[in-house]
Amino acid sequence: MFGVYIICLTYFLFFAESTGRTFEGRSYHYNLVLFKEIGRFLKYRKSLGTLAVMLNLVGNVAAFVPFGFFLPVINRKCRSFFYMVFFSFEFSLLVETIQLVSKVGSFDVDDLLLNTIGGAIGYLIFIVLNHIRRKHHEKKEKNQL
Repeated sequence: MFGVYIICLTYFLFFAESTGRTFEGRSYHYNLVLFKEIGRFLKYRKSLGTLAVMLNLVGNVAAFVPFGFFLPVINRKCRSFFYMVFFSFEFSLLVETIQLVSKVGSFDVDDLLLNTIGGAIGYLIFIVLNHIRRKHHEKKEKNQL
């Protein structure tokens, strides 16, 4: 499932024309001012439309929730909140850098923040579900005795 997620994420971040990913006539686009794009989307939400705002703000968070969820499932070493936040940031930085160099999309520090938050939320979902699974397993073992 993690592999399918990475393939889908790669497609939507680099190749989906519906999200404005084209290679024709692009130049370097970047934003290095934290909250600049988030503020712009919130300020002009009525003229941009709800869909554009949701795709940018919620979409950047939602895109990395599976990353934060699947990684600790795959690798026990990733079961630290701080490690997952760092790794989510690191992976997001890689994605943003590839977008900048390939001129597909733009490098945006706001996206780094939103993606990292998404990874952290995914990890917290993993923690909650893992706790429920453990309690259920303990209860099942106790009932078998």
